[in-house]
Amino acid sequence: MSVNLSGKVALVTGASRGIGYFTALELAKAGAHVIACARTVGGLEDLDDAIKAAGGSATLVPFDLADMNAIDALGASIFERWGKLDILVANAGVLGVISPIGHIEAKVFEKVMTINVTATWRLIRSVDPLLTRSEAGRAIILSSAAAHRCRPFWGAYSASKAAVEALSRTWAGESENTPLRITSVDPGATRTAMRAQAVPGENPETLPHPSEVAKAMMPLLAPDYTETGKLFIVRENKLVGYRMPE
Repeated sequence: MSVNLSGKVALVTGASRGIGYFTALELAKAGAHVIACARTVGGLEDLDDAIKAAGGSATLVPFDLADMNAIDALGASIFERWGKLDILVANAGVLGVISPIGHIEAKVFEKVMTINVTATWRLIRSVDPLLTRSEAGRAIILSSAAAHRCRPFWGAYSASKAAVEALSRTWAGESENTPLRITSVDPGATRTAMRAQAVPGENPETLPHPSEVAKAMMPLLAPDYTETGKLFIVRENKLVGYRMPE
């Protein structure tokens, strides 16, 4: 399915690699101007080169999502330059450690919650007024099956993704009577650095490439997409309505 995003402005976090990188690239190919955020300058520059090669355009914003003042300033800067935001893809996140809950260091747990939860809330707060100024504001909040499965040793990450889903669904309910549409997406097991960190013995070649996930999510960002507050999982390069595990 081809999505036309000409004239749209899109913000992607965690855009220097993985799902964020390829989602930013797909958005640019569809015609959107991409505001690409990440800590890694080199990765953002590689993305910029790829976007330019595809005939698109981007603004690079290197910063750490732990810097809450920078998130606030980002919203203000977008307003000053564009007056609105059409698309948000809140992709950035950290795994923390795979460990028994009682063995997780406080600083590790706090970092997971800061990046995955608090920064997502702060980002929502910063860009919500901008998205509501768009004729067809769209937002994807990246989630994970960990939010529902709650596997042993995944406590910090699972708790953070459950909280992020709650934020997403609450935000969707609050904006239901506006043009803004908000979706949570569980990308499933994907060939990313985070997945390699979580499951080091796994053969990455058996997993979908992040570019496949990015392409599958694109219809959710189209101006004619009408549902909100839904949770989808990417399976075999397609979006599937999520069923809670029994």
